[in-house]
Amino acid sequence: MRIGVITFPGSLDDVDAARAVRLAGAEPVALWHADHDLKDVDAIVLPGGFSYGDYLRAGAIAARAPLMQEVMDRARAGMPVLGICNGFQVLCEAGLLPGALTRNSHLHFRNRDQALRIERADTAWTASYAPGERIVVPVKNGEGRYVAADADLDRLEGEGRVAVRYVEGNPNGSMRDIAGVSSENGRVVGLMPHPEHAVEDLTGPSTDGLGFFTSVLKAVVSA
Repeated sequence: MRIGVITFPGSLDDVDAARAVRLAGAEPVALWHADHDLKDVDAIVLPGGFSYGDYLRAGAIAARAPLMQEVMDRARAGMPVLGICNGFQVLCEAGLLPGALTRNSHLHFRNRDQALRIERADTAWTASYAPGERIVVPVKNGEGRYVAADADLDRLEGEGRVAVRYVEGNPNGSMRDIAGVSSENGRVVGLMPHPEHAVEDLTGPSTDGLGFFTSVLKAVVSA
């Protein structure tokens, strides 16, 4: 199975995401933002970082990169796509996920291990977890506050599209403690915390993040 990892100018965690893909048992495939070729991958990861220097708004320029048109077309056709931190911002800016990510409510960068609760365990990226399962992965962001209109938040809650929620403290002031959301069909997921930094005991606070990457292998096989 081939999982593409896109590199934008300013990506920081593409190598970490590729390593997580490899540890999960798939082949990571490097994708470049300025290309139009997805290289026949089965799924895509948009990694964390500061794409295009986070000018205008975080993820706003990356959402209009040449390769993103291909990503958007394939995502709407059902290809699994995961956006992590800056990748989540890109997916929201591209319109593949609802809401927006803004400056942390306390206006400080947060970098810490963070407890999360898996709210939806039937998406392409969370199926390796149990509903309500508590995991711990790092969070590191300055513009990670998830916001949306109350009516949109009510709709997301009602449709079960909150994929991951902060517990034991909210690091950025995200509305309703939302750490990640999914598309209607559960194939596109974005989250601010970094599961790719929690895939090995040696370097992470846990291996709790590996489930995001093993989940998509099952999703592709069963599609």
